[in-house]
Amino acid sequence: MRDVMDELVTWWRAGETIGVGTVVGTWQSAPRPPGASMLVGPDQTAVGSVSGGCVEGAVYELTQEVVASGEPVLQRYGVSDDDAFAVGLTCGGILDVFVEPVSQRTFPELGDVAEDVEAGRPVAVVTVVEHPDPTWWGRRLIVRPDDASTPVQGTFGSPRADAAAADDVRGLLANGRSELLTYGPDGQRRGEGMRVFCASYAPKPRMLVFGAIDFAAAVARLGAFLGYRVTVCDARPVFATRSRFPDADEVVVDWPHRYLQDQVEAGATDPRTVVCVLTHDPKFDVPLLEVALRLPEVAYVGAMGSRRTHDDRMARLHQLGMTTDELARLSSPVGLDLGARTPEETAVSIAAEIIALRWGGGGERLASMEGRIHHPPG
Repeated sequence: MRDVMDELVTWWRAGETIGVGTVVGTWQSAPRPPGASMLVGPDQTAVGSVSGGCVEGAVYELTQEVVASGEPVLQRYGVSDDDAFAVGLTCGGILDVFVEPVSQRTFPELGDVAEDVEAGRPVAVVTVVEHPDPTWWGRRLIVRPDDASTPVQGTFGSPRADAAAADDVRGLLANGRSELLTYGPDGQRRGEGMRVFCASYAPKPRMLVFGAIDFAAAVARLGAFLGYRVTVCDARPVFATRSRFPDADEVVVDWPHRYLQDQVEAGATDPRTVVCVLTHDPKFDVPLLEVALRLPEVAYVGAMGSRRTHDDRMARLHQLGMTTDELARLSSPVGLDLGARTPEETAVSIAAEIIALRWGGGGERLASMEGRIHHPPG
């Protein structure tokens, strides 16, 4: 829902009722991940997408019906449906879409959630999407970390169910994961009958780009496009300027290894953080990589340079006592083999490698492969 939050909150604050369809479960080759949402506004405008175009028409019509009735609906779309061809889900996937009316009455906490998302504070919206008692459908909890001023808002109507979900959801929120959870009707952990969808809004993952060169500007631009909070860092103030990196969220003048170590000690990195070392200058990148490759929790460490630069860099890191396992974490030379030459093409190569490692892709041409296109989360 993050992508449609601005439009949703604008209508909500105006006192309108909005139809919201959210993907809460996917199987096989579903085109959009859990949490993808589509809105139908009071003027019948559609915003967002639940399937990349496959079932939007059917969801649009269902959303209008739900707004009129005021009753939430959980609808499954897939090739096994009699009307699969009619709704256009020809990709072979299956998805569950929860459709609900959202207003100040049904979702009074939405304003607080929007403020958390805008400020980058972790927050999860947990909604009952299935229950033996239809009156539970659409009930929700707002869950934040334990140290927040208001750790939990709302209720499912049962202290036991509230406690079970809040406990499980904090684990998902810490990792920025959105997921469907199953319980018994009163929150029993081993039971079935109640399903709740946790939509996690963790702060954006970070992309740390070291080396204020023209390639860094292209990488920062693409990183921002992919949804990262991008930081460009370089020790040379003449190069590390805001005007040269307008797409970065911040530009920092500092020695790269010192800045990274400070960020780690401040708790500002996590398992989603990606590190791109573009300096290809040993006085910068060797101390930096010594820090980066010893971090227990980062998603990616890539370093730019020729084969000769790579061999020299590996020898220097080995002399510093780095282990084979630590060095194996380094993606160098950085990126996938796309034949890239320009800064923009190289940025695409780097982004492609980050995406492939995140989802388990091999980087081959899909046209030359068989089997499923979309990889499940790791």
